[in-house]
Amino acid sequence: MEALSSVVPITAIVLLLSFTMAPMPVASLILFLVGALLLIVGVGFFSLGVDMAMMPIGDGIGEQVARGSKLWAMVPLCFVIGVFVTIAEPDLQVLAHQVPAVPDMVIILTVAAGVGIFLAVALLRSRFGWPLNKLLIGFYALVFLLAFLVPKEFLAVAFDSGGVTTGPITVPFIMAMGAGLTALRSHKDSEADSFGVVALCSIGPILAVMILGLCYNAPDLSYTPFSIPDLETTADVGAYFASGFPTYIKEVALGLLPIVAFFTVFQIVSLHLRQRQLIKIIVGMLYTYVGLVLFLTGVNVGFMPAGHFLGVQIAKLPYHWVLIPIGMVVGYFIVAAEPAVHVLNQQVEDLTGGAVSQKAMGLALSLGMAAALGLAMVRVLTGISILWFLVPGYVLALSLSFQVPKVFTAIAFDSGGVASGPMTATFLLPFAMGACEALGGNVLTDAFGIVAMVAMTPLVAIQVLGLVYQKKSALEAERALLTAVEADEIIIYDDADQETVRLEDA
Repeated sequence: MEALSSVVPITAIVLLLSFTMAPMPVASLILFLVGALLLIVGVGFFSLGVDMAMMPIGDGIGEQVARGSKLWAMVPLCFVIGVFVTIAEPDLQVLAHQVPAVPDMVIILTVAAGVGIFLAVALLRSRFGWPLNKLLIGFYALVFLLAFLVPKEFLAVAFDSGGVTTGPITVPFIMAMGAGLTALRSHKDSEADSFGVVALCSIGPILAVMILGLCYNAPDLSYTPFSIPDLETTADVGAYFASGFPTYIKEVALGLLPIVAFFTVFQIVSLHLRQRQLIKIIVGMLYTYVGLVLFLTGVNVGFMPAGHFLGVQIAKLPYHWVLIPIGMVVGYFIVAAEPAVHVLNQQVEDLTGGAVSQKAMGLALSLGMAAALGLAMVRVLTGISILWFLVPGYVLALSLSFQVPKVFTAIAFDSGGVASGPMTATFLLPFAMGACEALGGNVLTDAFGIVAMVAMTPLVAIQVLGLVYQKKSALEAERALLTAVEADEIIIYDDADQETVRLEDA
């Protein structure tokens, strides 16, 4: 039911557009509908598998790493875990394939190294209690300093790489690992410290790709246009999906293999889980595997062509400004179909004891996503540099970090990475590319960057939610205190001599 309610709204919007302003070939529409069906089943299996396997594995490994007394051994271990988990992230494969003039493996290894380094930084933060907001300010200051030096063709790709890295394989594992790293610490900020690992791991790829852009000599940065498959019959549609399955069966197997390998080693050396727990985790991993194969086949084979086609058709309209409101509506609903978003919302509700509900998180993320898509379509229409949006956006987000409870800052910066998942890479990015091509813009500078916009706006939206929560909590506490005083249910003492103070004076 959760998966159904997530996928149906975006499916309805695409159907409405295809019946009105952007008529779609029947074969492409069937591709999209079959993809939507695979999404529903895939998200359902994935969510179940994450609860049963990915979260317990990440949590267990995080606790074992946190217990390690030899920091010199734990830091490189975190680096290795970060690298291997990132290398086979399906979202990263999609982005690497889109970047021209740079070999896919160069991009993948660069991004993986960035994640590995910052996963090690997350361990050090957990061990020494470094404040997240000050770390983020320092690292983002470095990011924007480099942003003015790198070639403009690399700029949007660098920011996009920070968003796509935290996809459906890495997010559940890294978030659970972050909770495990802080599980053994008991202090007032331990709840906030459970979050923030995804936020740090999103910075590493941005810095790494920017450094690659400064060092890599790529004279021919040209974009290869997207090709929509020419299908005539339903048999062609079936054959097209059948040709896609083997690719994602292999990709997901390679993606989950490092996690299974690390878990096996930790199980033998230190975890020693009972047979019943072990069987549950194995079954959960199978659910996760099946869910991801179905999900990724659905979005890559069914959604990517539909997104590109709709972008082209709507941009060709005389009133192409309609891209902005349509983009906002699509953004509002599509974030619910990101599988990792459900993981984040559930963990936030659990770790805050229900104080921040899944519904509130979902609404804040949807509003943030709508704003992101609106701004991204403004860029496609006008060609404005992405820095005009990212610099003020991050300045506002980092300023808010000093005004809201620490846990909301950590959740907000985690949610930025989580929201920019495979649905963004395989539907929204092709949508922006199609619109940009139709308008005659520069795809590398104007369409790329949409993932970065999606990763930025939740930082502000979730922290605004934190301000509302803080004000609401203060009012409720004040109301409860006044009620108790009026009912003579509490006694107020003077701090100096411990004598009772009259209620009227109080």
